[in-house]
Amino acid sequence: MTNHTSHGDDDLELIGGDPRVDREWLSRYLLGHWPEIRLASRALAGTPDFQNVLGQSKEDHRARVLGQLGLLVENGQVHRAYPKAFGGQDDHGGMLAAFEELLAGDPSLQIKSGVQWGLFASAILHLGTAEHHKRFLPDALSLKTPGIYAMTETGHGSDVSSLGTTAEYDPSTQEFVINTPFRGAWKDYLGNAALHGRAAAVFAQLITQGVDHGVHAFYVPIRDENGNFFAGVGGDDDGLKGGLNGIDNGRLHFDHVRVPRTNLLNRYGDVSADGTYTSPIASPGRRFFTMLGTLVQGRVSLDGACVNASKMALQIAVTYGNQRRQFADHTGQETVLLDYQRHQRRLIPRIATTYAQNFAHDVLLRKFDGVFGGSDDSDESRQDLETLAASLKPLSTWFALDTLQEAREACGGQGFLAENRLVGLRADLDIYVTFEGDNNVLLQLVAKRLLTDFGKKFKKATPAELAKFALGQTADRALSSSGLRRLGQNVTDMGSTARAVARLRDTNTQRELLADRVETMIAQLATELQSAAKAGRAEEAFNERQSELIEAAIAHAELLQWEAFTAGLDKIQDADTKAVLTWVRDLFGLGLVEKSMAWYLIHGRLSAQRAQAVTRYVDRLIARLRPHAQDLVDAFGYGPEHLRAEIATGAEQARQDEARAYFADSSRRFPVKESVDKKPSAKKPAAE
Repeated sequence: MTNHTSHGDDDLELIGGDPRVDREWLSRYLLGHWPEIRLASRALAGTPDFQNVLGQSKEDHRARVLGQLGLLVENGQVHRAYPKAFGGQDDHGGMLAAFEELLAGDPSLQIKSGVQWGLFASAILHLGTAEHHKRFLPDALSLKTPGIYAMTETGHGSDVSSLGTTAEYDPSTQEFVINTPFRGAWKDYLGNAALHGRAAAVFAQLITQGVDHGVHAFYVPIRDENGNFFAGVGGDDDGLKGGLNGIDNGRLHFDHVRVPRTNLLNRYGDVSADGTYTSPIASPGRRFFTMLGTLVQGRVSLDGACVNASKMALQIAVTYGNQRRQFADHTGQETVLLDYQRHQRRLIPRIATTYAQNFAHDVLLRKFDGVFGGSDDSDESRQDLETLAASLKPLSTWFALDTLQEAREACGGQGFLAENRLVGLRADLDIYVTFEGDNNVLLQLVAKRLLTDFGKKFKKATPAELAKFALGQTADRALSSSGLRRLGQNVTDMGSTARAVARLRDTNTQRELLADRVETMIAQLATELQSAAKAGRAEEAFNERQSELIEAAIAHAELLQWEAFTAGLDKIQDADTKAVLTWVRDLFGLGLVEKSMAWYLIHGRLSAQRAQAVTRYVDRLIARLRPHAQDLVDAFGYGPEHLRAEIATGAEQARQDEARAYFADSSRRFPVKESVDKKPSAKKPAAE
């Protein structure tokens, strides 16, 4: 497409004019460290057997997705993360990479497969021992036993440590008695619970010899082969939901259901025949978080799936925006939507963010593979993984919803048609922001980690010293274990706008701007919370600063995304592709600065002149990337069989070509446009 904005920038001259993106190479590069696995899974998602059917009933959708799980078993990819003794490959990162790509077929398929093999079977693998693996894993992997991950309760979602379900040990029969003593303790929103689940990994408070040892997992049979509940087990169907209706979510409750002592998944806590509790982890708190570590893979896969959803939305919207025309210009030709500056502002910055999230997710997935695969499995690495997942999952899930909505609006009425996928994806992904950890709760966990790291660095510092640090007047580095960097001094104004822009293009300047904001926010919060703690107001102060803590965690996550993108640039050899991707990275980084401009001005990090330069340069970057927008989204690699959006197949271009040919046909006689003649001005009366 033709860009009506002239470039004329120094950096364009340095690379010899407009560069060209090596789209084929870039598409491969964006697949990350498991390219072949992603492509194989994407190929499955591109076949009709793995796709949803528009307009199908809830019942038909559920049956279809269950059948698709059976096809995944036949394909063999569900075993990938499991031990070789069970037909697996011990490839944890590859398994999640494959599951993330299933979203292109049907998000219900992606999530239901995650419930079966990423949660239920994974709980057996990671929380159980060899005996449990032998007894339960084969049927879980083969889908002979569809499973349920029964953690969440109606009254306790993110607060897992306060679950109401109990599992009290009876030494006389060597059984645990599972009970939900009140309605709020019912297990709720559980995939496979309404219809298909035969057994569940039930999380409950383990009680023995009168002592509550906290939340543990138990393997509990739920239904017989005919689908009937066993005695003492009951449940409801959650019914029609706002999305993901191919998953049979439901509720479970237990009325003193007995299971053998050996059904306790006892890797991290065991009960002997006489009721004595033992654990290799002495600290109850540490034990709790270790057992909940299985949740992290759900957060990792949601992050990746939502990045993929954003890619699909942008590929649809940009393709349509490059073909759809509206409103005639001075030549009489209608203008392509993406040539309008506002349309560019709506979509191109989102392309930049999607690229940043893509690189950040690959970092997260490699970290996950190192921890769960054993090559980098230490307490510190697990904590880093949990913090990284809790940082990135909120941003990608929120961003996917925002991008799907903006893409829908950018496509007008066409975007509202179910056949063009955007509204369906938006409905399905809505729940991603609150399951596997509510986003706001996850970001509080991130903020606490940042405060902890800060506290370790400045354990003996006085409030005055902390305040001095918060104002940027010391040169010490803090939060290094979280990947943060310090800005040694304020970014000074260079005088002219041209010089200001040149400084903004500098990688170190962008890093300093983003890192300084995070560090300053954490330092100020730490100072205030430390003072409040000494005054006996720790909990009140934390609650009063909750929104600021979440903002700091978001800023931290955005910095990690920027750093991942920047590291990704270093591996690009083609000069043209690297130039374009550097502009994309700059747009992402300076877009973050622009979004938080009030903070930078209030804290004196930018002068008013440089603040204006940021927005001007963001606009210039968007215009510069306009000719590359289609290449950038096509590099995401989704074909028509994945997008399944009629407006992204070239159909709109065909309509436009037909219309233009119609009006260009000289053999046709067109009516003359109505003209409005000017009324003759009234004569002035003659002077008397």
